[in-house]
Amino acid sequence: MTHRADRPRFHLAVPVDDLGAARVFYGELIGCNQGRSSDSWVDWDLRGHQLVTHLAPRRPRAVHNPVDGHDVPVPHFGLILSIVDFHELAGRLRAAGTTFVIEPYLRFDGQPGEQWTMFLYDPAGNALEFKAFADDAQVFAV
Repeated sequence: MTHRADRPRFHLAVPVDDLGAARVFYGELIGCNQGRSSDSWVDWDLRGHQLVTHLAPRRPRAVHNPVDGHDVPVPHFGLILSIVDFHELAGRLRAAGTTFVIEPYLRFDGQPGEQWTMFLYDPAGNALEFKAFADDAQVFAV
């Protein structure tokens, strides 16, 4: 994927306890292209953003916050996708037997910021959220 010069990319490093499982999850299931790697880390192209999975077997305790009647895991990260891409990814995750923390559903239906969302954990326990807004102009709606 090419980078838009007018929009900065983020860099995020997350701990994983199995680089092989990370390669399957991020590479095959999520569809990220793999970049540089070593015996202790792997770079991923997360739709133009740099995600790095670092081998680190100790995991912090998970925390949750209530949002729209669901227990949302924090911290979490993910992508804002188109609605078509969101449903395509949800289908691929379901076909792979993914256990969702929060199943794909329409949040804030009919309200500002209406969005499709889903939460899941990667194999190392990192929480991810993928979402798609009904109106992309409302990503930062108040």
